[in-house]
Amino acid sequence: MSTATYQPNIDDIRAVYLGADDLKVAASILYNAYFDDPLFNDIFDVEREGYESRLRSAIREELNAFWDAKQPMIGLFEQGRLLAVACLISPDAAFGAGRYWHWRLKMLLTAGFLGTKQMISKEEKVRECIPAKDYHMLSFIGVHPDHQDIGLGHILMRGIVGLLQEDNKTEGVGVFVTLDKCLSFFVDGHFELVKELEVGQITGKVMFRKKLDS
Repeated sequence: MSTATYQPNIDDIRAVYLGADDLKVAASILYNAYFDDPLFNDIFDVEREGYESRLRSAIREELNAFWDAKQPMIGLFEQGRLLAVACLISPDAAFGAGRYWHWRLKMLLTAGFLGTKQMISKEEKVRECIPAKDYHMLSFIGVHPDHQDIGLGHILMRGIVGLLQEDNKTEGVGVFVTLDKCLSFFVDGHFELVKELEVGQITGKVMFRKKLDS
C-alpha cells in the first residue's frame, strides 16, 4: 500500500517524548510544516537561492539545541512511525532567546547575521506579550504531510495539555501564529488572542492557553 493512500489507525497512536533517533524524521516533518510560513520565508529570504537548505539546516540546529537543553519534544507514533511532533520550551529553561553560544554560531552560518538577529528578536518580542511569568512556549508543531486532516493535530494538542497539567510550575503555553489557516486549530485548543505583533515584515498573533486548574 502506498504512503499516499495509507492512513494510520487513530486508536494505535501513542504520544511519547522524542528520542535522539527521532530527530531526523522530526526535522523533515517540521521542514514541510514551515516551508510556506511567512515568518520563516522572511527570516531565511525565500527569494534568495538556497532557501530550502537554510531552512532545513536551521530546523535541524533548533532540534539539536532542544535536545541538548532537554526541552520537551512530543511525538505521535504509530507502530514506531513518527507522524507528528511538537517542540516546547519549559518555564525554567535557561534557553529561550539567549540560546547557547554554539547555537548562535551555527545559526549565524546558516541564516546569516540578519536572519539570526530576527529569530532572536522575534522570540523576545513574543515573550514580552505573554500574560504570565512561568509558562511554556510552543516553538514548533507539525503533522506529516501524508497524514493531515485526520485529527492528529488534536491528539498532539491533548499531549501538550497533558504536559502542562503535569508541570506544577507552568501557568500555560504561548504560541506565535503567522498563518491564518492555523488560527482555528489553536482557538479549538482553547488558546486566546493576546496581541497582534509585527516582526520584521510579518504580522502574526500571540496566543496563550491558560493551564486548567487541577
